[in-house]
Amino acid sequence: MAVMRVNPTRMELIRLKNRLQVAVRGHKLLKDKRDEMMRRFIDLIKRNKELRERVEQKLTLAFKDFLMARAVMSSEVLEEAIMFPTRRVEIKPSIGNIMGVTVPVIEYKEVTDRELSPYPYSFAATSAELDGAIAAFSDILPLMVELAQIEKTCQMLADEIEKTRRRVNALEYVVIPQLKETIRYITMKLDENERGNRTRLMKVKDMLEKKDATI
Repeated sequence: MAVMRVNPTRMELIRLKNRLQVAVRGHKLLKDKRDEMMRRFIDLIKRNKELRERVEQKLTLAFKDFLMARAVMSSEVLEEAIMFPTRRVEIKPSIGNIMGVTVPVIEYKEVTDRELSPYPYSFAATSAELDGAIAAFSDILPLMVELAQIEKTCQMLADEIEKTRRRVNALEYVVIPQLKETIRYITMKLDENERGNRTRLMKVKDMLEKKDATI
């Protein structure tokens, strides 16, 4: 590990030791943050997988019923039946926070009277397959909204985990070893200078003693 270009002085040694303490403390905090984000990320991935499987299964059945309805109903009657929906929803986006990461929060709310039928048509001119498709699509919408929120959250958490992992590795394998090596270098240099000064002082002392002895 390369030594940092610094002056081998005691003030510099104190400054580097303080930097090392901060780096070690920051490394631990970042590592704990990374581990906690990984734990939450895994929980979200499991929830995302469960939701996606449910949505795909329900969509498959809903489209199957819808295709069957199209097969037994004319295009004009089908378009007229679903032209005017009886239910309305509101999507309110906001932001949340997971371990310092800003994530989306989507609130799904039905603003139409619950007593109204979800079917915007009379049953006289429509097929049972269309009823099943409309009911299935109504149930799928809140799941799709939740799925979109979780998938975006997983993406943002994954990006932050990668950034944190790089910071942890930089501190662990570059910054901290470099600081330790530089501190060791300065310590050795100061010890060497101290030994040199002690040797010179001893020589001066011997010279003075010899001089006093000859007087």
